[in-house]
Amino acid sequence: MDSSPRSNRAHLFAIAVEAMRAHGLEPVFPPDALAEVAALNAAPQWSDGPLRDLRALLWCSIDNDDSRDLDQLTVADTVSGGVKILVAIADVDATVPRGSPVDRHAEVNTTSVYTPAAIFPMLPEKLSTNLTSLADQADRLAVVVEFVVSPDGSLAGSDVYGAVVKNRAKLAYNAVDAWLTGRGPLPPAAAAVKGMDTQLTLQDGVAEALGRVRHEHGALEFETIEVRPEFDGDTLRDLRPDVPNRAKRLIENLMITANGVTARFLDQRGSPSIRRVVKEPERWERLVALAAQTGDRLPPSPDSRALADFLAARKAADPARFADLSQVVIRLLGPGQYVVDSGGDPPGHFGLAVKDYAHSTAPNRRYPDLLTQRLVKAALAKRPAPYSVDELRRLATHCTQQEDAANKVERQVRKSAAAMYVASRIGDRFEAVVTGASSKGTYVRIMSPPIEGKLVRGERGLDVGDRLNVQLEHVDVDKGFIDFVRL
Repeated sequence: MDSSPRSNRAHLFAIAVEAMRAHGLEPVFPPDALAEVAALNAAPQWSDGPLRDLRALLWCSIDNDDSRDLDQLTVADTVSGGVKILVAIADVDATVPRGSPVDRHAEVNTTSVYTPAAIFPMLPEKLSTNLTSLADQADRLAVVVEFVVSPDGSLAGSDVYGAVVKNRAKLAYNAVDAWLTGRGPLPPAAAAVKGMDTQLTLQDGVAEALGRVRHEHGALEFETIEVRPEFDGDTLRDLRPDVPNRAKRLIENLMITANGVTARFLDQRGSPSIRRVVKEPERWERLVALAAQTGDRLPPSPDSRALADFLAARKAADPARFADLSQVVIRLLGPGQYVVDSGGDPPGHFGLAVKDYAHSTAPNRRYPDLLTQRLVKAALAKRPAPYSVDELRRLATHCTQQEDAANKVERQVRKSAAAMYVASRIGDRFEAVVTGASSKGTYVRIMSPPIEGKLVRGERGLDVGDRLNVQLEHVDVDKGFIDFVRL
């Protein structure tokens, strides 16, 4: 462990602040934004356009245990021809008008930055965790995305409109997952609301059906291991894997569908939109070679359905190593980006196997979602789009760049935390898998603890997906360096 006289948390916080500034992100809010928020005393009760009063519905939120910046609620109802799902998205625009000091700061960073030391929110916490959050038992304005799902998982209709909603149960992923999978009781917040157990079961069934249809069309199923540092006070005590679960899959499937409905809604209204795109992988030939190593075959040209089938087969054949394979494939697919659709034919999202996809469900945390919300509200009010196509293109490029910057900061601070945690294990040996190989260097990941570092000696001839034995040679907490050598 790090022996610095500073607390581990304070050390990592200082690293995070420096990293944000180095990557063009602002770690603190400017005085005019803070003054604007200080003058706000209550959540807005009015937004332009008609509002439906949906507070009586059994809305719930499902998020991380410690999340208070609640962006969406969900509720389901059995109707003729299937199940109607409603996704309520916090109406952040009602409190954060375009061009305001808070909006200008949000446009700079474009995203909340999540580090082990602290969260650097896109919006001041008085907003994101209170006045613009769909907080527990609070009346809030929302943009509702409604869609009907047929028994076969296909969509039978959709709508978008403004509403007033009320969160009836603030739930957490792990507790809901335990109940859905029969490993735990109904969470107390759900048990306190009559009918919430039926709600969760209904939503879970629809989400699973939607997921099956996407996978039939080639959506890729991964199982990545994200590390969550655990602190005892301000001292780093452990690195725990944060694995996927059924409750996270429930929300993911409903949000992917809501994002698709939103994109098509804007297209049908003749409005430009910002789409989230993952293009066909440029390193497909390496994916073909990886499949060949296990006796599987992929076609010579990118094919999401074939890749999905390969991943499913490998998960069934070797579940213990599927997380390694997932990480490798994600790296080879390449990053996502934001592009503007103004009536053309955007390339879609290769990994999700969807053509129409606009980030819209997290306006407290992502600026593209707030931009999309303003476009949606303008379309609902039959007003011209609040942004020109050229403005949206500039913003889409900027959001892509800042998201990449935020990812770099988050990775750097996670690596600093990992370096801090393994500093006492210099000289230990580990099994590893190559997760990156380029002119910038060769990177490997070990499983226990699940951390990644650079291979500083013996990297010649290695490529992504290769397995090897390594020894931990050196760490630098401030720089986030974890250096291995090949044995």
